[in-house]
Amino acid sequence: MPRSAQETERIRERELRIVRTARQIAEQDGWSAVTVRRLADAIGVSQPILYRHFPGGRDEIVERVVIDGYTELAAAMRVPGDGADTLPALVAAYLAFAREHPAVYEAMASARTGIVFASSETPAILREGFGMLERAVGGESDRDRAVRAELLWSTLHGISQFAAHDRLDAALDDVREDAVAALFARHP
Repeated sequence: MPRSAQETERIRERELRIVRTARQIAEQDGWSAVTVRRLADAIGVSQPILYRHFPGGRDEIVERVVIDGYTELAAAMRVPGDGADTLPALVAAYLAFAREHPAVYEAMASARTGIVFASSETPAILREGFGMLERAVGGESDRDRAVRAELLWSTLHGISQFAAHDRLDAALDDVREDAVAALFARHP
């Protein structure tokens, strides 16, 4: 039986609330605290209702957080300009996102999900974000561009992880961002 527009909106709103609450709990208490029971209690629904929205339970909710996180990261990395002109702003946007959303970034970087990377099955938003990295670093061939983008992504991830665990001097953030952009700048 077809759903009314009002019912469809109510379902969408509840799903957004579930995901938002999972993010809030993770930011406050870590991902291990995000359980179906705690989520159901926090939003005032029964566990079966939560499973009706996310049949895969917690894993499906975390996967949604990961996709939403990559969507938000891609939006943050959309900076004016094209190619190498965008590299410093893209580096700064990536690192700011990881710093401002530590639990979401943690899920994006390390949660076990069914999301496939570096494949034709990779969700479009992930391919779009990686494409931004590729365009920013350039390269002589598709393969060279992909490797350079992977190296930039790995570098940004490493910086994000060290910063999240207070292993880097925050006073050097701007200098570090400029240095990363210089390392990956296109060479004639």
